[in-house]
Amino acid sequence: MAADIAAPAAPALDEDRIDPRRLITFLLMVLGMFMAILDIQIVSASLPEIQAGLAASGDEIPWIQTSYLIAEVIMIPLSGYLSRMLSTRWLFTISAGGFTLMSLLCGLSNSIGEMIVWRALQGFIGGAMIPTVFACAFTIFPRSKMHIVSPMIGLVATLAPTIGPTLGGYLTEYLSWHWLFFINIIPGIVVTTAAFFLIDFDKPDLSLFDRFDWWGFLGLALFLGAMEYVLEEGAGDDWFADHLIVMMTAVMVAGGFLFFWRAFTAEEPIVRLDAFADRNFAMGSIFSFGLGIGLYGLIYIFPVYLSGVRGYNSLQIGEAMMVSGISMFLTAPIAGRLSQTVDPRIMMGVGFLLFSGSCWMMTGLTEDWDYWEIFIPQIMRGVSLMLCMVPVSNIALGMLPPDKVKNASGLFNLTRNLGGAVGLALINTILRNREDFHYARIAESVTAGSEPAMQTQSMLEQAYSGLDDAASQAALATMTNMAKLQALVMSLADIFVLLTFIFAGLALLLTLVAKPKGMGGGGGGGH
Repeated sequence: MAADIAAPAAPALDEDRIDPRRLITFLLMVLGMFMAILDIQIVSASLPEIQAGLAASGDEIPWIQTSYLIAEVIMIPLSGYLSRMLSTRWLFTISAGGFTLMSLLCGLSNSIGEMIVWRALQGFIGGAMIPTVFACAFTIFPRSKMHIVSPMIGLVATLAPTIGPTLGGYLTEYLSWHWLFFINIIPGIVVTTAAFFLIDFDKPDLSLFDRFDWWGFLGLALFLGAMEYVLEEGAGDDWFADHLIVMMTAVMVAGGFLFFWRAFTAEEPIVRLDAFADRNFAMGSIFSFGLGIGLYGLIYIFPVYLSGVRGYNSLQIGEAMMVSGISMFLTAPIAGRLSQTVDPRIMMGVGFLLFSGSCWMMTGLTEDWDYWEIFIPQIMRGVSLMLCMVPVSNIALGMLPPDKVKNASGLFNLTRNLGGAVGLALINTILRNREDFHYARIAESVTAGSEPAMQTQSMLEQAYSGLDDAASQAALATMTNMAKLQALVMSLADIFVLLTFIFAGLALLLTLVAKPKGMGGGGGGGH
């Protein structure tokens, strides 16, 4: 009788354990996702070296990043359909293999045209790895073990873009810019091989190929591609004062109309939007959008200050920003453990307020701030991002039925990328406008009759006395540069004020999140 009573308990125990083979497979998939996210930012600190190596113009070189981002943002929502059509095994194998091949071709490029083509293909093909890993995390593992799995993907999603400029700076400094791409080859081969031989989570449904909505795909590509272009280039081109921005905005609107029309009318839309009917998924996507603003926005702002004001080189910038990366790494296991016992809404609330507090500390920014002045805010930022990323993915994806997770994962990851693009566009626009505003105010106070201005000019003229007649002009130029520097610092402080209120607002939005029920479902199926 005792044996009969005990027997039914065994399957439950099996369902609640992590298969070691699946865990190893998943970790190798996470490595592929790490490479795809890392490559967004790894070139950012080394663009001048690439420009010199390829004899590219200043207008052409930003397309090394822009082409990658546009292509990747198109693939991310498409990956859910492709995963169902081809199976996780084949999609991930093609994605990892194609990404590796394109990395090799990027490193071998001899012209800027070649580089842009390979980078676009690298972003498009490799972009499928990111949402596929998120989807697998919530479909192949028991939900009771998400405190182990979620920190892995949360850490990669936040750490990879943070350390990208640092790693890129080191590779360019000690090897050459070609190694920004060659570094992917050996890990890429390992991930591709593992994907082919080890992934067995599901089966392909090739009938979806016959029902592929090509009009919907065209609308998706035009909508997201044009949107990414407008957001990337708009601030630098004075937005709608530029005819190309106006034209691309029209393309975005037309593509958006076509995409949403097909999404609601096609027999089998390439992107299903029904996941947004789930309140927690919709709120999780909003939080992911906000995290994208904070994550990518500060990766951009700190180098602007450290290089433009403090005169740091790319290596010094990377080393200064590694503080956040180390904080994320150390916080990941703590966040995973807390996710077992603490309401995810409380975790996210603490994370958002901590991020808001770190930005508020930076509102006192001056031109004299150095490594140690930004040290504590950087630690707070790293800790807060991990406290947010682990529960936000659980809130958005953790309670969805397994059959909806693949498609929803693409939408969830898309919101983070779009948040980053919108955030950078917003930051660049505000930075330019506020810099002009502050410079005008400083210029008004530094008049010819201003005693401090006259004293400063007299002191500078004495310093430049060896220049004879040019001393006065040199002094005036120096004062102008000082005013511009102060205007930049004040504008950056304004951006931190804005980010403070954005993240405080995200904390308030947590009141709209339904309390997650006990983690259930998922993990068992997959074949």
